[in-house]
Amino acid sequence: MTDYFQQKRVWVTGASSGIGEALAYELAERGAHLILSARNEAALQNVAAEASRRDATDILVQPLDLASHNSIPAIVEQVLKRVGKVDIVIHCGGISQRSLAAETSLEVDKRLMDVNYFGTVALTKALLPSMLMHQLGHIVVVSSLTGKFGTPLRSGYAASKHALHGFFDSLRAELAHTPIRITIACPGFVRTQVSINALTGSGQPQGSMDEATANGISAEKAARKILRATEHGKEEIWFGGKEVLGVYLKRFFPAYFSKVVARAKVT
Repeated sequence: MTDYFQQKRVWVTGASSGIGEALAYELAERGAHLILSARNEAALQNVAAEASRRDATDILVQPLDLASHNSIPAIVEQVLKRVGKVDIVIHCGGISQRSLAAETSLEVDKRLMDVNYFGTVALTKALLPSMLMHQLGHIVVVSSLTGKFGTPLRSGYAASKHALHGFFDSLRAELAHTPIRITIACPGFVRTQVSINALTGSGQPQGSMDEATANGISAEKAARKILRATEHGKEEIWFGGKEVLGVYLKRFFPAYFSKVVARAKVT
């Protein structure tokens, strides 16, 4: 373990549960100053209390709804007044999907884009002027393997994750002459509440745990992989179980991949 995160101000969205919560604890143990965001303030306070027990010395709980795009600039301004600058932002907030495209309302597709894509972009754009002024910053985007290839029951979710790759790859090119870095992390199945909270075609949560998710890697392992990639300045990482092979099949054997993914068990 290095001291890369020591004394750095790290803003984590989606910090109330899952990978975001695991990131908060890992960062606390590495001496980071934390800004924790999600919609559920009570859950954030519980995470902050646990992070404090793990040696975090400075924690700011900042409720944030990624779908409320117009509120984000004012929230960023408020946070910057409190902490001065943000060294690292880890975009972990998001919502998944479990429904066939033909049975999914357009409102659900819009919701997925509003939270996963536009919310992440809005927060990035609000933080970017400060990062450019201070000539520092690391933007970490927790995408998904479905940001590299689509699967059944994930059409809107995959679209939102693909969109993140397009935006942040372009932004990385635009910032190449600055010290600001961008890392995109693409996990496969991770054992969190993601499938329970995933939206069905009507917009209601699925309310049950997928077998594939239950058998995924732990949130703690995912958090450690993301932080390792960040401190090593990686542009993009893929991790998980055998589902990672899909990236290579899609690239080198696209026709074969199409047959495989059509019958793959993704729930």
